[in-house]
Amino acid sequence: MDYKKSKAPTNTVTRDLMDFCDATDNIYESVAIIGKRANQISQDIKQELSKKLSEFANYNDTLEEVFENREQIEISRYYEKLPKPTLIATEEFLNHEIYWKDPSQDVYDDDDDF
Repeated sequence: MDYKKSKAPTNTVTRDLMDFCDATDNIYESVAIIGKRANQISQDIKQELSKKLSEFANYNDTLEEVFENREQIEISRYYEKLPKPTLIATEEFLNHEIYWKDPSQDVYDDDDDF
């Protein structure tokens, strides 16, 4: 998914708790789902940023030389302005864009004959 095009707000928004209960009937389960999705998004963004910044890596042994690359700074600023992973995950959850499955609930009953 392209997180740059996400319509998630960049600031915290007050939400109705009952909206989180609609899909799962349990606020705690909803928060756990949002938290796991936020971790996935965070890892994806971190990998993407690391990949872009690795192009600017300088492998000199001297600690005295610090090169400030304008492109590197602009890339870092761009990623800082993106919505936080928690806000993106919350927006996805409320828009029913997240698929999850509860492994404790069996899909088939024991009485069904196949």
